[in-house]
Amino acid sequence: MYKAVRKFGQKAVSGVVFVIASASTASPQEPVQAKQAEAAYRAGSAAVARGDLQTALADFRQAVRLDPSPTALHSALGFVLLKLGNAQESVPEFQQVLRKNPADVGAGSNLALAYEQLGQPEKVVEVLARLNKVERAEKRVLPASTSALYARALAATHQIPAAITQMRTAVSADPHDAGLLDDLGSLYAMQQDWPNAERNFRAALSSDHAMASAHLHLGLALAAQQRPEGKDELAAAYRLAPENPIVDLEYGRSLAGAGDDDHAIPVLEKANELPRHPMEVTYQLALALQRAGRTDEAVPLYETVSAAEPENADVLTNLGMALCQQKNAEAALPLLQKAVSLSPKNVTAREDLAAASIQLNQFDDAVVQLRAAMVLDPDSPQLHYNLGVAYKLKDDAADAIAEYEQAEKLDPHQPEAVYALGMLYMQSGRYEEASRELKAALAMQPKNGDGWATLGSVYSKLSQLVDAEAALRMAIAQLPGQPEPHLTLAAVLVKQGKPDQAAVERKTAADLMRSTMNRQRAEVATHSGESLLKSGDLAGAIVQFNGALTFDPAYRDAHAGLAKVYEAQGRSAEAAAERSKMVATTP
Repeated sequence: MYKAVRKFGQKAVSGVVFVIASASTASPQEPVQAKQAEAAYRAGSAAVARGDLQTALADFRQAVRLDPSPTALHSALGFVLLKLGNAQESVPEFQQVLRKNPADVGAGSNLALAYEQLGQPEKVVEVLARLNKVERAEKRVLPASTSALYARALAATHQIPAAITQMRTAVSADPHDAGLLDDLGSLYAMQQDWPNAERNFRAALSSDHAMASAHLHLGLALAAQQRPEGKDELAAAYRLAPENPIVDLEYGRSLAGAGDDDHAIPVLEKANELPRHPMEVTYQLALALQRAGRTDEAVPLYETVSAAEPENADVLTNLGMALCQQKNAEAALPLLQKAVSLSPKNVTAREDLAAASIQLNQFDDAVVQLRAAMVLDPDSPQLHYNLGVAYKLKDDAADAIAEYEQAEKLDPHQPEAVYALGMLYMQSGRYEEASRELKAALAMQPKNGDGWATLGSVYSKLSQLVDAEAALRMAIAQLPGQPEPHLTLAAVLVKQGKPDQAAVERKTAADLMRSTMNRQRAEVATHSGESLLKSGDLAGAIVQFNGALTFDPAYRDAHAGLAKVYEAQGRSAEAAAERSKMVATTP
């Protein structure tokens, strides 16, 4: 897919041909009116010369009314109409010229330009093919601007090789025109002929090094070949044309593609604020925000794109997943169902629909979607893992184990499937297999305190006490505030004949349980104090906050609550003291 800063080869209307006729336009039949027509024509030509197109239009209309036979009058009237943006009215004027003189290059070129402005490339091709045939018969070539116009129309009608031929003709006529070189490069890029595309883009930049579109197109061509210097060209285009939404889009997309969403987001945000920016800018911004974890900002952008493109399955899929990330699966479900109906072979849409179904506890529906996705992509380890999760939530351990095993077989380096399989083996009493899988998972992700605790328990059941002790000490190092690993370790130490060490572990576990209970009591008392504070009962709030601190003197929220009460009572010094205690405590 190839995008341009401007529409391919788009030129200003200044390409319209207008020449003041040197011969008299008078006809012998009506000499008086003919002379008046010629005077009006010359007045109109003078108005064109000074840029007064409205006066010129009135003069040329009068000339045509007085004497409709001379082709120069119709060419002039068509020219001004086209220049004023009225392509539709200009068409019959140029057609009349060509009926009398099919070889009139100016009228033919202007008629083709009018058809281009009207969005009728097929008619452009028809007009210029005929004109080109006439010129070739006379051993002449079309002017560079007309050849470029012809090439644009051929490209718009999907005749790329013929378009390249015509654009090369244009470049041959004007080899230093940066715009023509850029257009020729774009045509080669459409055919993925990257060497010729790159050569012409670089030639365009040699003629005009500040041409943003050539930098952009060269950057895209290099990126398509996965050449890293492409990003430098896109950055150059952005520096030259920071207010061009297409440049912003492609530069932002390149940053995002390199994993740099932090820098891509401001570029895309700016583009999204520009008038008449393409909807793709909004979509790419939403994607970047979602990847950056800013889902709440992404959702309204997705909704804007979805409203403009209601049948876009990819947009619906991403919007649905964003809503699931907001824990709003109920709103996501119909969007994802529509995405699947629009694109039944879209694996991601089915995966996301399954995720929404799981959030809504509709596990059977999730299984259906994941199985359908697996038909499309049977060798996806992620699909097998996700299906295993769905079966596990259905309490179907046998099918869950089968899917986790398949996921591990397809990708033995995926720690999630290996760990889940180990947990299910343990729950099923298959301790040897559980120890093998848990050990493999922890080798890939060693910072998993719960995993080490579970492995320690499994080793204990297998009477592998040395390994059990080592695993449990790893768990304790990573979960210093949890009592359970200490209790399990105490049991292992007893089996090893180490009663004194076991007693130390049991005492530590008891202290942690007491601390946890006190923290919970402090939390309850603090919530009560905050409620009383809101209702204006300052005395009652003080009692509750002080009560919380008797359970846990380091409970930050209780100190913060006391500071608020003292501040409300005008006891500034005591409020400051409480804030100091709050800062001194460890979160």
